Order: sequence, then structure tokens, then C-alpha cells
Amino acid sequence: MYYVCKRLEISAAHSLMLSYESKCEDLHGHNWIVKIYCKSETLNQDGMVTDFTDHKFLNEVLPMNPTAENIARWICDRTPNAYKVEVWESEMNMAAYERD
Repeated sequence: MYYVCKRLEISAAHSLMLSYESKCEDLHGHNWIVKIYCKSETLNQDGMVTDFTDHKFLNEVLPMNPTAENIARWICDRTPNAYKVEVWESEMNMAAYERD
């Protein structure tokens, strides 16, 4: 089994739609750290598990509330061979999604 991990740094703003009053409902930003873990029993024709060339502005393409949890699952669902994604909003706040 081959394993790779890609670490991305993304500066992006978002606002959350919550069922309670919170400062997170206001437009604010984070310097996100995203770690994408992928695995495969075989390599592609270029000798890679996954090519990380597809970049998007998450706030414009997410079809749901852009929480760190939702962002983690959204990235995992769209990255070939991904089995786990960690999304760090700050050094102290992280959400992860991992496939069973």
C-alpha cells in the first residue's frame, strides 16, 4: 500500500449559518491548514497515488454551511484516493473526516 499526505495552506473567509447567535455568523477569515491523506495499492501512470492539481476557492463552491467539518468531508469526497482530511482553522482548532 502506498500512502501520501498533502499539506495545504489556504487563506479564506467564510461566515456560518447557525441556529444560535454567534460571532461566527459574521464574515471572518482563517489561515487554514488542510492535510489530505491518500492511499492506493497501485500508482498511476506517472508514479503517483494522487495528483493534487485541482484548486478551488472553497467559499464559492461549497453547497453547504462552510464549517471545518463540512470542508473536511467535501475535500475528502472530491480527492481521488483520499481516506482522511484534517482542516485546521487555527493552531488550536481542527476538524477531521475519515472514511470507514
